[in-house]
Amino acid sequence: MKNGKLYKRLLTLIVLIYAIFTIINQQKVMNQYSANSKELASKIDEQQIYNKELIAEKENVNSKEFIEQMAREKLEMYYPNEKIYIDRGM
Repeated sequence: MKNGKLYKRLLTLIVLIYAIFTIINQQKVMNQYSANSKELASKIDEQQIYNKELIAEKENVNSKEFIEQMAREKLEMYYPNEKIYIDRGM
């Protein structure tokens, strides 16, 4: 009879240790999922801001000011008799 009680206690102890080990591992996984979720939410926010900027730029692409700015910056085009000074001191 003593052996039966000993086996039951040993089995209970093994099941309890297994349960604790499983709970700890699941908590680690949940913490990692939570961190990944926060990181992805941050990336989504950044992309939404970027999308809004692109939409605003798309609306301005046909404006005279935008065309003039791109001609100056990308193509280095200027109005006749316009003098451009470039500071190369730094």
